[in-house]
Amino acid sequence: MTVFGRVHMPSLGGATGWLNSDPLGPAELRGHLVLVNFWTLTCINWLRQEPYVRAWAQAYRDDGLIVIGVHTPEFSFEHEIDRVRQATKARAIDYPVVLDNDYEVWDAFDNHYWPALYFVDTEGIIRDQHFGEGRYEQSERVIQGLLGVERELISVEGVGVEAEADWDHLRTPETYLGYERSERFASPGGPAFDEGRAYELPERLRLNHWALAGEWTIGRENVVLDQAGGSIAYRLHARDAHLVLSAGARDPIAFRVLVDGAPPGPSHGVDVDEDGTGVLRDGRLYQLVREPDTVRERTLQITFLEPGAEAYVFTFG
Repeated sequence: MTVFGRVHMPSLGGATGWLNSDPLGPAELRGHLVLVNFWTLTCINWLRQEPYVRAWAQAYRDDGLIVIGVHTPEFSFEHEIDRVRQATKARAIDYPVVLDNDYEVWDAFDNHYWPALYFVDTEGIIRDQHFGEGRYEQSERVIQGLLGVERELISVEGVGVEAEADWDHLRTPETYLGYERSERFASPGGPAFDEGRAYELPERLRLNHWALAGEWTIGRENVVLDQAGGSIAYRLHARDAHLVLSAGARDPIAFRVLVDGAPPGPSHGVDVDEDGTGVLRDGRLYQLVREPDTVRERTLQITFLEPGAEAYVFTFG
Protein backbone atom coordinates (compact mmCIF):
# COMPACT_ATOMS: atom_id res chain seq x y z
CA MET A 1 0.00 0.00 0.00
CA THR A 2 2.98 2.34 0.38
CA VAL A 3 5.33 3.69 -2.30
CA PHE A 4 8.40 5.59 -1.04
CA GLY A 5 6.59 6.22 2.23
CA ARG A 6 3.48 7.58 0.52
CA VAL A 7 0.31 5.84 1.67
CA HIS A 8 -2.14 5.10 -1.12
CA MET A 9 -5.86 4.93 -0.52
CA PRO A 10 -6.81 1.27 0.01
CA SER A 11 -9.31 -0.47 -2.22
CA LEU A 12 -13.05 -0.22 -1.52
CA GLY A 13 -13.49 -3.64 -3.13
CA GLY A 14 -14.48 -5.25 0.17
CA ALA A 15 -17.75 -3.31 0.27
CA THR A 16 -20.91 -5.36 0.74
CA GLY A 17 -22.94 -2.76 -1.16
CA TRP A 18 -23.28 0.89 -2.16
CA LEU A 19 -25.92 3.58 -1.66
CA ASN A 20 -26.35 6.71 -3.79
CA SER A 21 -23.82 5.48 -6.35
CA ASP A 22 -22.52 2.62 -8.41
CA PRO A 23 -19.26 1.17 -7.03
CA LEU A 24 -16.35 3.61 -7.34
CA GLY A 25 -12.83 2.42 -8.02
CA PRO A 26 -9.52 4.00 -9.02
CA ALA A 27 -10.76 4.78 -12.54
CA GLU A 28 -13.79 6.73 -11.28
CA LEU A 29 -11.84 8.53 -8.54
CA ARG A 30 -8.76 9.44 -10.54
CA GLY A 31 -8.21 13.18 -10.67
CA HIS A 32 -10.56 13.88 -7.76
CA LEU A 33 -9.89 14.83 -4.16
CA VAL A 34 -11.56 12.11 -2.08
CA LEU A 35 -12.72 12.47 1.52
CA VAL A 36 -13.44 9.09 3.12
CA ASN A 37 -15.64 9.27 6.24
CA PHE A 38 -16.09 6.18 8.43
CA TRP A 39 -19.37 6.23 10.37
CA THR A 40 -22.02 4.13 12.01
CA LEU A 41 -25.61 5.29 12.24
CA THR A 42 -25.96 5.32 16.06
CA CYS A 43 -22.70 7.18 16.81
CA ILE A 44 -23.33 10.55 18.47
CA ASN A 45 -19.81 11.72 17.56
CA TRP A 46 -20.51 11.08 13.88
CA LEU A 47 -23.95 12.68 14.11
CA ARG A 48 -22.39 15.89 15.44
CA GLN A 49 -19.67 15.81 12.75
CA GLU A 50 -21.99 15.04 9.84
CA PRO A 51 -23.31 18.60 9.22
CA TYR A 52 -19.76 19.62 8.32
CA VAL A 53 -19.09 16.65 6.03
CA ARG A 54 -22.44 17.19 4.33
CA ALA A 55 -21.69 20.89 3.83
CA TRP A 56 -18.21 20.20 2.43
CA ALA A 57 -19.62 17.62 0.01
CA GLN A 58 -22.02 20.20 -1.39
CA ALA A 59 -19.74 23.24 -1.32
CA TYR A 60 -16.70 21.65 -3.01
CA ARG A 61 -18.36 19.15 -5.34
CA ASP A 62 -17.91 21.37 -8.38
CA ASP A 63 -14.25 21.89 -7.42
CA GLY A 64 -13.57 18.17 -7.69
CA LEU A 65 -14.28 16.81 -4.19
CA ILE A 66 -15.89 13.39 -3.85
CA VAL A 67 -17.03 12.44 -0.34
CA ILE A 68 -17.45 8.73 0.32
CA GLY A 69 -19.12 7.61 3.52
CA VAL A 70 -18.12 4.16 4.76
CA HIS A 71 -20.78 2.70 7.06
CA THR A 72 -19.11 0.12 9.28
CA PRO A 73 -21.66 -1.10 11.87
CA GLU A 74 -20.93 -1.16 15.59
CA PHE A 75 -24.04 -3.08 16.70
CA SER A 76 -25.63 -6.13 15.08
CA PHE A 77 -28.85 -4.37 14.05
CA GLU A 78 -26.82 -1.75 12.15
CA HIS A 79 -25.98 -4.38 9.51
CA GLU A 80 -29.49 -4.08 8.07
CA ILE A 81 -29.32 -2.14 4.81
CA ASP A 82 -32.78 -0.62 5.27
CA ARG A 83 -31.67 0.98 8.54
CA VAL A 84 -28.59 2.45 6.87
CA ARG A 85 -30.70 3.66 3.94
CA GLN A 86 -33.14 5.27 6.38
CA ALA A 87 -30.32 6.98 8.29
CA THR A 88 -28.83 8.25 5.04
CA LYS A 89 -32.18 9.74 4.06
CA ALA A 90 -32.79 11.23 7.53
CA ARG A 91 -29.41 13.02 7.44
CA ALA A 92 -29.93 14.20 3.82
CA ILE A 93 -26.76 12.40 2.68
CA ASP A 94 -26.60 12.44 -1.11
CA TYR A 95 -22.95 11.44 -1.56
CA PRO A 96 -21.87 7.80 -2.12
CA VAL A 97 -22.05 5.47 0.88
CA VAL A 98 -20.12 2.21 1.09
CA LEU A 99 -21.71 -0.60 3.11
CA ASP A 100 -18.91 -2.29 5.04
CA ASN A 101 -20.74 -5.04 6.95
CA ASP A 102 -17.74 -7.39 6.82
CA TYR A 103 -15.24 -4.74 8.07
CA GLU A 104 -13.04 -5.31 5.02
CA VAL A 105 -12.79 -1.62 4.14
CA TRP A 106 -12.28 -0.76 7.84
CA ASP A 107 -9.42 -3.27 8.00
CA ALA A 108 -7.93 -2.15 4.68
CA PHE A 109 -7.58 1.37 6.11
CA ASP A 110 -6.46 -0.06 9.48
CA ASN A 111 -9.12 2.20 10.95
CA HIS A 112 -10.12 2.10 14.63
CA TYR A 113 -12.56 4.97 15.13
CA TRP A 114 -16.01 6.38 14.44
CA PRO A 115 -15.94 8.92 12.96
CA ALA A 116 -12.73 8.99 10.96
CA LEU A 117 -11.74 11.22 8.04
CA TYR A 118 -9.12 10.38 5.41
CA PHE A 119 -8.12 13.08 2.89
CA VAL A 120 -6.92 11.52 -0.40
CA ASP A 121 -5.32 13.69 -3.10
CA THR A 122 -5.84 13.47 -6.85
CA GLU A 123 -3.05 10.90 -7.14
CA GLY A 124 -4.72 8.58 -4.62
CA ILE A 125 -2.31 9.42 -1.75
CA ILE A 126 -3.67 9.85 1.80
CA ARG A 127 -2.45 13.31 2.75
CA ASP A 128 -4.19 13.82 6.09
CA GLN A 129 -6.46 12.10 8.59
CA HIS A 130 -8.53 13.02 11.62
CA PHE A 131 -10.34 10.91 14.20
CA GLY A 132 -13.35 12.01 16.25
CA GLU A 133 -15.15 15.33 16.34
CA GLY A 134 -13.68 18.81 16.00
CA ARG A 135 -10.83 20.34 13.99
CA TYR A 136 -13.39 21.50 11.43
CA GLU A 137 -11.64 24.68 10.30
CA GLN A 138 -8.35 22.88 9.77
CA SER A 139 -10.06 20.03 7.91
CA GLU A 140 -11.76 22.46 5.55
CA ARG A 141 -8.44 24.22 4.98
CA VAL A 142 -6.92 20.84 4.07
CA ILE A 143 -9.71 20.35 1.51
CA GLN A 144 -9.13 23.81 0.07
CA GLY A 145 -5.37 23.32 -0.06
CA LEU A 146 -5.60 19.99 -1.86
CA LEU A 147 -8.14 21.42 -4.32
CA GLY A 148 -6.10 24.57 -4.87
CA VAL A 149 -8.94 26.90 -3.93
CA GLU A 150 -9.13 29.63 -1.32
CA ARG A 151 -12.37 31.12 -0.02
CA GLU A 152 -14.23 31.85 3.18
CA LEU A 153 -14.93 28.81 5.33
CA ILE A 154 -18.47 27.48 5.41
CA SER A 155 -20.70 28.43 8.32
CA VAL A 156 -22.19 25.27 9.84
CA GLU A 157 -24.53 24.90 12.81
CA GLY A 158 -25.95 21.51 13.74
CA VAL A 159 -29.49 21.26 15.07
CA GLY A 160 -31.25 18.55 17.05
CA VAL A 161 -28.99 15.59 17.70
CA GLU A 162 -26.43 17.15 15.33
CA ALA A 163 -25.84 20.15 17.62
CA GLU A 164 -22.37 20.48 19.10
CA ALA A 165 -22.02 19.17 22.64
CA ASP A 166 -21.89 21.50 25.64
CA TRP A 167 -18.32 20.47 26.42
CA ASP A 168 -17.91 22.94 29.27
CA HIS A 169 -20.61 21.26 31.35
CA LEU A 170 -20.27 17.64 30.24
CA ARG A 171 -19.37 15.46 33.25
CA THR A 172 -20.83 12.11 32.21
CA PRO A 173 -19.10 9.59 29.88
CA GLU A 174 -20.48 7.29 27.21
CA THR A 175 -21.83 4.18 28.94
CA TYR A 176 -22.43 0.78 27.30
CA LEU A 177 -25.10 -1.47 28.80
CA GLY A 178 -24.19 -4.91 27.41
CA TYR A 179 -21.82 -6.85 29.65
CA GLU A 180 -18.96 -6.85 27.13
CA ARG A 181 -18.23 -3.17 27.87
CA SER A 182 -20.56 -2.26 30.74
CA GLU A 183 -19.45 -0.13 33.69
CA ARG A 184 -20.95 1.38 36.84
CA PHE A 185 -24.02 -0.87 37.08
CA ALA A 186 -25.80 -0.16 40.37
CA SER A 187 -28.80 -2.47 40.75
CA PRO A 188 -28.59 -4.43 44.05
CA GLY A 189 -27.22 -7.93 43.62
CA GLY A 190 -25.27 -7.08 40.47
CA PRO A 191 -25.91 -8.37 36.95
CA ALA A 192 -26.75 -11.82 35.61
CA PHE A 193 -25.43 -12.50 32.12
CA ASP A 194 -27.51 -13.97 29.27
CA GLU A 195 -30.46 -14.91 31.47
CA GLY A 196 -33.65 -13.17 32.52
CA ARG A 197 -33.76 -11.73 36.02
CA ALA A 198 -35.73 -9.24 38.08
CA TYR A 199 -33.82 -6.07 38.99
CA GLU A 200 -34.50 -3.16 41.29
CA LEU A 201 -33.29 0.42 41.44
CA PRO A 202 -31.04 1.28 44.38
CA GLU A 203 -32.23 3.73 47.00
CA ARG A 204 -29.78 6.27 45.60
CA LEU A 205 -27.90 6.44 42.32
CA ARG A 206 -24.43 7.94 42.36
CA LEU A 207 -23.32 10.23 39.55
CA ASN A 208 -22.57 8.36 36.30
CA HIS A 209 -24.09 5.12 37.56
CA TRP A 210 -27.09 3.31 36.07
CA ALA A 211 -29.53 0.61 37.12
CA LEU A 212 -32.40 -1.54 35.91
CA ALA A 213 -35.88 -2.15 37.34
CA GLY A 214 -38.10 -5.01 36.18
CA GLU A 215 -37.44 -8.19 34.21
CA TRP A 216 -34.40 -7.82 31.95
CA THR A 217 -31.82 -9.98 30.18
CA ILE A 218 -28.32 -8.50 30.08
CA GLY A 219 -26.60 -9.67 26.89
CA ARG A 220 -23.19 -9.10 25.38
CA GLU A 221 -24.09 -5.89 23.54
CA ASN A 222 -27.41 -4.82 25.03
CA VAL A 223 -30.05 -5.20 27.71
CA VAL A 224 -33.45 -6.56 26.60
CA LEU A 225 -36.73 -6.04 28.45
CA ASP A 226 -38.55 -9.32 29.09
CA GLN A 227 -41.76 -7.97 30.66
CA ALA A 228 -43.66 -4.71 30.19
CA GLY A 229 -43.01 -1.89 32.63
CA GLY A 230 -39.27 -2.23 33.02
CA SER A 231 -37.08 0.84 33.51
CA ILE A 232 -33.51 2.07 33.12
CA ALA A 233 -32.30 4.88 35.38
CA TYR A 234 -29.14 6.97 35.00
CA ARG A 235 -27.64 9.73 37.18
CA LEU A 236 -26.00 12.26 34.85
CA HIS A 237 -24.48 15.70 34.52
CA ALA A 238 -24.86 16.80 30.89
CA ARG A 239 -26.99 19.03 28.70
CA ASP A 240 -28.03 16.16 26.42
CA ALA A 241 -28.80 12.51 27.14
CA HIS A 242 -29.18 9.97 24.34
CA LEU A 243 -29.88 6.24 24.33
CA VAL A 244 -29.35 3.84 21.41
CA LEU A 245 -32.47 1.69 21.17
CA SER A 246 -34.00 -0.97 18.93
CA ALA A 247 -37.35 -2.73 19.00
CA GLY A 248 -35.93 -5.74 17.18
CA ALA A 249 -38.65 -7.30 15.02
CA ARG A 250 -41.45 -6.09 17.28
CA ASP A 251 -44.09 -3.44 16.72
CA PRO A 252 -43.41 0.08 18.00
CA ILE A 253 -42.95 0.30 21.78
CA ALA A 254 -44.19 3.31 23.74
CA PHE A 255 -41.96 4.65 26.50
CA ARG A 256 -42.07 7.32 29.19
CA VAL A 257 -39.20 9.52 30.38
CA LEU A 258 -38.97 11.13 33.82
CA VAL A 259 -36.31 13.58 34.98
CA ASP A 260 -35.89 13.70 38.76
CA GLY A 261 -39.17 11.80 39.04
CA ALA A 262 -41.27 14.23 36.98
CA PRO A 263 -42.09 14.79 33.29
CA PRO A 264 -39.18 16.57 31.60
CA GLY A 265 -41.16 19.63 30.48
CA PRO A 266 -38.78 22.01 28.66
CA SER A 267 -35.89 19.59 29.30
CA HIS A 268 -37.29 17.03 26.85
CA GLY A 269 -35.16 15.81 23.95
CA VAL A 270 -36.20 15.77 20.31
CA ASP A 271 -37.60 12.22 20.60
CA VAL A 272 -39.72 12.94 23.70
CA ASP A 273 -42.70 15.20 24.37
CA GLU A 274 -42.84 17.62 27.30
CA ASP A 275 -44.88 15.04 29.22
CA GLY A 276 -42.14 12.47 28.66
CA THR A 277 -43.92 10.38 26.02
CA GLY A 278 -41.95 8.75 23.22
CA VAL A 279 -42.19 5.80 20.83
CA LEU A 280 -39.43 3.33 19.94
CA ARG A 281 -39.86 2.47 16.26
CA ASP A 282 -36.52 2.37 14.48
CA GLY A 283 -33.16 1.12 15.64
CA ARG A 284 -31.21 4.37 16.18
CA LEU A 285 -30.03 6.93 18.71
CA TYR A 286 -32.87 8.63 20.65
CA GLN A 287 -32.41 12.02 22.29
CA LEU A 288 -34.22 11.85 25.64
CA VAL A 289 -33.05 15.05 27.38
CA ARG A 290 -31.84 18.47 26.28
CA GLU A 291 -31.49 20.99 29.09
CA PRO A 292 -32.51 24.48 27.91
CA ASP A 293 -30.94 26.31 30.85
CA THR A 294 -28.57 25.41 33.68
CA VAL A 295 -26.88 22.03 33.38
CA ARG A 296 -26.87 20.19 36.69
CA GLU A 297 -26.86 16.70 38.15
CA ARG A 298 -30.14 14.93 37.47
CA THR A 299 -31.67 11.43 37.33
CA LEU A 300 -33.11 10.20 34.05
CA GLN A 301 -35.52 7.25 34.06
CA ILE A 302 -37.01 5.65 30.95
CA THR A 303 -39.84 3.09 31.28
CA PHE A 304 -41.03 0.88 28.41
CA LEU A 305 -44.72 -0.01 28.27
CA GLU A 306 -44.20 -3.21 26.26
CA PRO A 307 -41.53 -5.94 26.34
CA GLY A 308 -38.84 -6.33 23.71
CA ALA A 309 -37.02 -3.00 24.00
CA GLU A 310 -33.29 -3.36 23.36
CA ALA A 311 -30.98 -0.73 24.88
CA TYR A 312 -27.32 -0.49 23.88
CA VAL A 313 -25.46 2.63 25.00
CA PHE A 314 -26.02 6.00 26.68
CA THR A 315 -24.21 8.97 25.16
CA PHE A 316 -24.17 12.58 26.34
CA GLY A 317 -23.51 16.08 25.08
